Amino acid sequence: MRGVAWMATACLGLGAGLVSGAGTARAEEGAHPRLTPERDVTVIYSVQPQGAPAPEQVSVAFAKDGNKLRIEPLSHVGATILDRPAQTVTLVLVKQHLYAVVTPHHGLRNPFLLDLSMHFTPQGTDKVAGLECGKWTIVTPRGMATTCVTPDGVILSEEGVDSDGLRGKLLAQTVTYAPIPAAEFEPPPGFEKVEGGHPPGGGLHTGLGRAASSGP
Repeated sequence: MRGVAWMATACLGLGAGLVSGAGTARAEEGAHPRLTPERDVTVIYSVQPQGAPAPEQVSVAFAKDGNKLRIEPLSHVGATILDRPAQTVTLVLVKQHLYAVVTPHHGLRNPFLLDLSMHFTPQGTDKVAGLECGKWTIVTPRGMATTCVTPDGVILSEEGVDSDGLRGKLLAQTVTYAPIPAAEFEPPPGFEKVEGGHPPGGGLHTGLGRAASSGP
């Protein structure tokens, strides 16, 4: 395994700029989609950052209201767990039985969640992965993107520029509504915690199109 190269290809941090406090413009009153899922849901996305030769398949488990997310490649070699109330990111390496808990210095970026710091413009409706969704244009100081969001707050597609000015896209393949056990948002039992930073070779990729690491 190439260290935590899985973090770049699987977690990708897709939409970190698009979906997490990436600007100062505000949506017009009432003119925005639901910002977080209203119930537990797991989505398999095809994701492709700028420069990647091909899309990757990523599973994202959303706790209702978007307070916790678990992002991992379908190979299950590792996972990134985001806890919004605690403002922490947990990085898990399955093969090594290691994990680390990181508190980003500049605040927790929340992949796959929308934010009212963006300006939204409705663009009609579409259907993705068999579900109806509302199409929106998103504008931030770095550029523009498009997204399609279900009435209950699940992002089904997203394409455009993130807060770093880089480009990428995601597309939902399957959407499964079902309760997610709380244990999914915790380090696996028996794993060793690495104190003071990332697991060996680890990093947290936080740009839509960037295959690089950024820690706290």
